[in-house]
Amino acid sequence: MKTAFVGKGGSGKTTLASLFLRHLAAETPAPPLLALDADINQHLAAALGAPESLVLPTLGAELAAIKDYLRGDNPRVPSAADMIKTTPPGAGSRLVRVAEPNPVYDRFVRAVDGVPIAVTGPFAESDLGVACYHSKVGAVELLLNHMVDGPGEYAVVDMTAGADSFASGLFTRFDVTFLVCEPTVRSIGVYRQYRDYARDFDVRIAVVGNKISDAEDLAFLREHVGADLLTWVSRSAHVRAAERGEVRPIDALEPENRDALRAMRALLDGVDKDWAKFQRQTVEFHLRNARAWGNERAGRDLADQIDPEFTMGPLAVAR
Repeated sequence: MKTAFVGKGGSGKTTLASLFLRHLAAETPAPPLLALDADINQHLAAALGAPESLVLPTLGAELAAIKDYLRGDNPRVPSAADMIKTTPPGAGSRLVRVAEPNPVYDRFVRAVDGVPIAVTGPFAESDLGVACYHSKVGAVELLLNHMVDGPGEYAVVDMTAGADSFASGLFTRFDVTFLVCEPTVRSIGVYRQYRDYARDFDVRIAVVGNKISDAEDLAFLREHVGADLLTWVSRSAHVRAAERGEVRPIDALEPENRDALRAMRALLDGVDKDWAKFQRQTVEFHLRNARAWGNERAGRDLADQIDPEFTMGPLAVAR
């Protein structure tokens, strides 16, 4: 299953993403798992406990190599240069699973505290003033567009803050989007903006309250979020220790907060995969990007990259 963590900057989405990932990884045996840091502020590896000395290879710096692998021998995509971030898979494309040996994972995925993670990479000096961060996030969008996942498998993405996530079609790639919300007016504002955008594209969101101190905080969230509120995480000594650089075992997390992680997983596990919608939205956002900039750059109509006979899902892997 594919899931994302979104929310206002500073709401704790990266912290909750790391707790959720470590909660899953602590199982025996651990389920197939992949963490993807697609936030402009690259903190997920550190939140998982990576030392400052660990240097992770970045997906955004090697986008051409990722495209070349994923296109396979798809006749509609004759070269990596022909592929844009929304190019959909078709006959001959290489599809990936959440956990498997493949050249992309071998090159970019590393384990941090038992969690396999790949990162898009931060802005480089050469990007400043001339590049959009979504050019780097395109690597994650391509991977998810070509990823066949199922129950008991988890691809978890830490997204960029606020409604900036809607600047690409990446926001439609998830079975559930967890929107982390503090009991503040500003955080509620981001929730409402995200909720309204998500509704237009049939994106399923679930609100996870964070930094809940007392009954008044919880009542405030319930008043403004209503039925979208799935669960909440109270202020945590475990989290404060992690913010000081002391990443404690996930078993040491407060029981009520561990229960919140279980509620999140239960919701995700209960969702039925809708591959028809996934494919429909893949095509929709490819056509949007083609019309907006891709056709002009390519010098041709990139609608011809769409394979009308291709159906994404487990049967495509079985071929």
